[in-house]
Parts: sequence; structure tokens; C-alpha cells
Amino acid sequence: MSSWSPTKYKTRNWPSYITALKQRGSLSIWFDPEMSWHAPPTGKRGRPPAFNDAAIQFCLTMKVLFGMPLRQTTGFVESLLRLAGLDWKVPDFSTLCRRQKTLNVSIPYRGGSGPLHLLIDATGIKAEGEGEWNARKHGGSKKRLWRKLHLGMDEETLEIRAVGVTTSNVGDAPMLPDLLEQIPPDQDIATVTADGAYDTRRCHNVIAARGAAAIIPPRKNAQLWKPTTAGAIARNEAVRACKYLGRALWRKLTGYHRRSRAETKMNCVKLLGQGLMARDFDRQVAELQVRIAVLNRYTALGIPVTEPVG
Repeated sequence: MSSWSPTKYKTRNWPSYITALKQRGSLSIWFDPEMSWHAPPTGKRGRPPAFNDAAIQFCLTMKVLFGMPLRQTTGFVESLLRLAGLDWKVPDFSTLCRRQKTLNVSIPYRGGSGPLHLLIDATGIKAEGEGEWNARKHGGSKKRLWRKLHLGMDEETLEIRAVGVTTSNVGDAPMLPDLLEQIPPDQDIATVTADGAYDTRRCHNVIAARGAAAIIPPRKNAQLWKPTTAGAIARNEAVRACKYLGRALWRKLTGYHRRSRAETKMNCVKLLGQGLMARDFDRQVAELQVRIAVLNRYTALGIPVTEPVG
């Protein structure tokens, strides 16, 4: 069987997409005077928090965007509030560090017009140790640690809908159920696309339980499973299709190539920093979640609309 040539796409909305890219570099920062900057009384014993989660997340967003330490972030936010004519107090660096550990980060998203087509992928981000060049040239002077970032992305809006952070010894497949749990139960999921690392019984069963179709390439020399569950039946159909049609044709018919958009989004995450500034695991989780919130706001400004050529 002759090999299939890859489909070529052409962007149809260059004027609006270029405008959106220019807006991503805008330094206009708007403050709503009615927003709850200070935390309301909790009614509990002990000293109540002075700042709302929105205030803490805003400060950490500025920290992630401009790559500043906590003390510089405090001064930067003070200058922004002074330019806006607001007399709000700014949390100091110790407050930001303490609240980052337990911060409930709000990740905005718009949502698509129909059922969700979820793209799953994972990558590693350096948390501690020397860079690649220094390690190759001189050898690592200390232990090198990575954190693993698991993402679920909406294919239509290119926004990240689910995120998970683990240590580097956790595999990809065990995190898929946790990612699907972050999708609201009333949200219809049409397909879940992932690579061969997610070709496990649990992943297929969880996807089938949500009423979605799994677009996961079977492993090489894959054998049929006992058709005792809906996930096993769907997986057996994929194995037969790959055997009789070939993997290239199966990927083309199922649209498996769309998973490359998730890999592109991973590159966007690393453009905000190849490593993590936080040293505590919980704070690292919050730092990565703030990055996701920033990327979703960037994406909401505009995305390219592509169509196949020919």
C-alpha cells in the first residue's frame, strides 16, 4: 500500500489572528475598582487572610509573565496600583510565598460550540539542577529534578481544560482518569486523543464510561482483549482496523494527527520558562497552573482558523 501524504493546511484569518498576536504584547492592565481585592471576614477563630485569592493570583501572574522574583513582583504590583490611582495594599513577598502553597488557581476557559474533543499529552519541566549545556559540559553539580505536566486541551478552542502535575516517576496513563474528572459531568466528550502510552485497560474503560471515543493507537504487536467492557470492545476494533488497513490509514481516518496541537501547546508552556522558580511541590503546582491561566487568556484573544488545501 502506498504511503499517504500529509494534509496541508492554510490559515484563513490572518488579519484577525495578527491583531490577536499584537494584543498579546499589549501592556494595558485594567483594574476593576469593584473587584474584591481584600478578603472578606471568615467568621472563624484566628487571624483572617488579608487578601483575596484573586489578588494573590494576579501578583503571581505578573511574576510568571515577567519572570521576576517575589520581592520584585511586590514592587511591580505597587507601581501598577499607583498608576491606576488605587490605594489598595499589596501583599508582601512572604505572604505571596505562603499563599502560593494553598492557592486555588482559577483557570478561565470559553468552551466550544459542541461536544468536547480532548487532546491529551504530558511533558517534563525542570524543577531543580543545572541546565542541559552545563550538565553536558561540566557535569551536574547537584541532583536534577523534573516535574511532569499532564494536560487536556480542547481541540476547537485550543484552551487547556484539565491539568495535572506529578513527579517524574508517575506514568502518563495513570493520570488520564484524573484529567477526565476535571471536565464537568454535564459536558459531552466526543473523542479523547492520546498517544500509545495511554493504551491501557483503565484508560479505555474510563473514556468509554464518559461516552467518548478513544483515538489511541494500539501498541505494536497488540493482542485482542476479552470483550468484557465497552472500552475493551472499542479497543479491539482499533486493533483490527490497524491490522487490516494499516496504521497510516487508521491515523488518517480517525484524525489522530490532531494530537500534534497538544504538543504545540506544550511548547507554549515552556516558552514561559524552561524551569520552575518555586522549590516546594505545592508551590510548583500553583506556578504551573498560573501559566495555564495565562495561556488560556492569550488563546482567548484569537486563534488561527485553518482549512485543508486541495
